[in-house]
Amino acid sequence: MWRLGDRKIPEGISVDGGSDWFLLNRAFVEYVITSEDDLVTSMKRFYAYTLLPAESFFHTVLENSPHCESMVDNNLRITNWNRKLGCKCQYKHIVDWCGCSPNDFKPSDLPRFQQTTRPTFFARKFEASVNQEIVNQLDSFLFGSLPQGTPGLSSYWENMYDEADGVHSLSDALLTHFHAFARLGLTRATSSLQGDSSDTRCRYFAMGHPVSVHIYFLSDEFQGYLVRHHATNLATSKLETLETWVMPKKFFKFTNPPNSFNRLQFAEIGTDWDAKERIFRNFGNLMGPTDEPVGMQKWGKGPNVTVTVVWIDPTNVIAATYDILIDASAEFTHYRPPLNLPLRPGMWTVRVLHHWSPVAETRFLITPLTHHKHLPIRQEEALKVHNGPAKNSYMEQSFHGLNPILNIPVHLGEVEAAEHNAGLTGGKLERWVDSLVGEVWSAVDVCSTAPSGCPVMQTCRETAWSSLSPDPKSQLGPPRANGRVR
Repeated sequence: MWRLGDRKIPEGISVDGGSDWFLLNRAFVEYVITSEDDLVTSMKRFYAYTLLPAESFFHTVLENSPHCESMVDNNLRITNWNRKLGCKCQYKHIVDWCGCSPNDFKPSDLPRFQQTTRPTFFARKFEASVNQEIVNQLDSFLFGSLPQGTPGLSSYWENMYDEADGVHSLSDALLTHFHAFARLGLTRATSSLQGDSSDTRCRYFAMGHPVSVHIYFLSDEFQGYLVRHHATNLATSKLETLETWVMPKKFFKFTNPPNSFNRLQFAEIGTDWDAKERIFRNFGNLMGPTDEPVGMQKWGKGPNVTVTVVWIDPTNVIAATYDILIDASAEFTHYRPPLNLPLRPGMWTVRVLHHWSPVAETRFLITPLTHHKHLPIRQEEALKVHNGPAKNSYMEQSFHGLNPILNIPVHLGEVEAAEHNAGLTGGKLERWVDSLVGEVWSAVDVCSTAPSGCPVMQTCRETAWSSLSPDPKSQLGPPRANGRVR
């Protein structure tokens, strides 16, 4: 999109603008569509090559037309604008436009709904994966509270994959993780019967791709992934559909003994960082060798400081180090170091230093891929993506001289093991993936969508966590006589 130059607004026109959320009556719509008077034709011509004309065209025509007396300056909406966070000008590299966006509502915003003095029919934005509680609060405000003990009241499930979408809708990294999560569930099911090792009633063989995947939240905290998958029960030889709940482990920790520097509150590594809502949209940070991770830090108030961030790969190669200037008012900082790809698979470490003294560290997993273009990966492709960057160099600058200073030894055995693992395929590769994923994720529970050959297996509808468990708050009946659904 290119700016062609300045244009003159037709003389005698009072220009107006505002929200593109509006209601138009039929008479005015017919006037805009059918009229050939100078106002409508000149405005159509003027706005034909205008960015976001809906935010000004109708407002200007209405104010200058015979229908101006029908205008009401209220779009019947509450919009959660927070210009400090919502205007990140994320589209400036494409168009001459800042791309401001409203924030999601949170519980602290409830008084705005309770105290509104003008007619309000709509509000935006709500996003349960950011905050479900405000939806429950507003629901109670409008319709009254649900009975105490209502199941699923603090839970939220969001589907992110269904087999009807086809596996081609998933990246190879996501497909790899979801298969690994399913296998973690089968391992948990196997261990559910203690005692006779020959008892195969809770032993399964994985079958096919995942059936569905949900992200699961409880009390607005991410609880992990729910992967529904097929498996054959070895005792009955019957195909069952199971659902596995996996939860991420926590890796951020402060140094012990603690550093006197206390502004840092938290650090995390992931992809798809949303600076407006201050969350990683890649929940659980499922990353593969070709992803480009972002380092995020959360800060408390304090004086201006400079900290050093060090990224260390699984073989103790220092991949990157950089300084961040933290001003007194900073709450969050984020930065994506320009690392050469592919990243070496395994557990990475990121350390935060102040005056080169350790403050805290976190770890994150780069998972090797079991699939390439949605098919089982072949050795040729595995060696390309699992061997790290060319010459083991993540950036043009080498940080090898910092290893002894930061007391990060490089062990030849770890390097040789990494090079060996890079060529794995098939079952050996899956076992490597499962060992890594098992370091970062725990299989919390497994259930079956129907009666199971495993005697201790719960039915999914009987659990409080499954995507098939009851969720009365999301059930809408037919409208009542007063127009309400509840």
